[in-house]
Amino acid sequence: IIVKNQGTIFIGGPPLVKAATGEEVTDEELGGGDVHAKISGVVDHLADDDVHALNICRDIVDTFPMPDKQDVDRIESRDAIYASEELHNYAVLKSNLPVDHFAIIERLVDAGEFHPFKAEYAKTIITGFARIDGYKVGIIANNGVVFGETARKAAHFIQLCNYRKIPMIFLQNITGFIVGKKYEHEGIARDGAKWIHAVATSTVPIISIVTGGSYGAGNYAMAGRAFDPRFLFMWPNARIGVMGGDQAARVLTQIKQAKAHKSDPNKHQKTEEEVYNEIKARYDYESSAIYSTSRIWDDGIIDPANTRKVLSLVLEITANKKWKEHRPGVYRM
Repeated sequence: IIVKNQGTIFIGGPPLVKAATGEEVTDEELGGGDVHAKISGVVDHLADDDVHALNICRDIVDTFPMPDKQDVDRIESRDAIYASEELHNYAVLKSNLPVDHFAIIERLVDAGEFHPFKAEYAKTIITGFARIDGYKVGIIANNGVVFGETARKAAHFIQLCNYRKIPMIFLQNITGFIVGKKYEHEGIARDGAKWIHAVATSTVPIISIVTGGSYGAGNYAMAGRAFDPRFLFMWPNARIGVMGGDQAARVLTQIKQAKAHKSDPNKHQKTEEEVYNEIKARYDYESSAIYSTSRIWDDGIIDPANTRKVLSLVLEITANKKWKEHRPGVYRM
């Protein structure tokens, strides 16, 4: 498809043609829409404008053969028991604050029915089954910092969803994994690897929604962009980064001041507070939802009130193609 008086295609543009042959020609005369639609046959369709081009594209797609669809567990949909607008109440503005994912889940699932998995164990991760617009889904949501048992519970649940062929929804609000000598000795790295391995080898559709902050290795464990979820959406208040703005600013302030003092001890240096404020402002901006979405690092910012509707749409999309066979590989024990 090419748009008249707008699109052009050529091996060498007018400047190159003139330099090589001496021939003077305009872009449109050399490789415009009329040329390639009526003379060269390079394009298949000539559009009057962008809207016309999109309509032609839709007509073409309508002729594509349908792929084999995945058989999914879907029953008649039941309405949510709370108004979707109530989800605005759970979009916290500070990414270091907890998000009430139990309340969010209640407002997303059919009839408010959620069937938790290992509800009394490793309570800093919420796992369980529900239905959204009739589709059976597995839900994984953060409820605090990640400990070893948190990671093991999440890995167990992710494996179940894959073997039962149930799509997964990740609700992200995670600061990261617990740190410290005690936890390293207990094998937090090994347990975290199990969780990330389970995500990396998943073959059922994964839909991630960042409802708060998503930082560091926790972002990977919760099916961040690096693990290629089928869809990834951000709430307007969401933040994503290697670490939070405050932590990053404190670390980088120390590094920057030490480097500046070493290079020229006699030169007047900015105060620690000035350096901290500059770095934090930059981190806060670059970790925002609008910054991420504007660079196409996700599939868009969604109104929290539309989350259930969006999930229904993308669950339908994911069923339009057969899912791959699950081959989990070897887990670190």
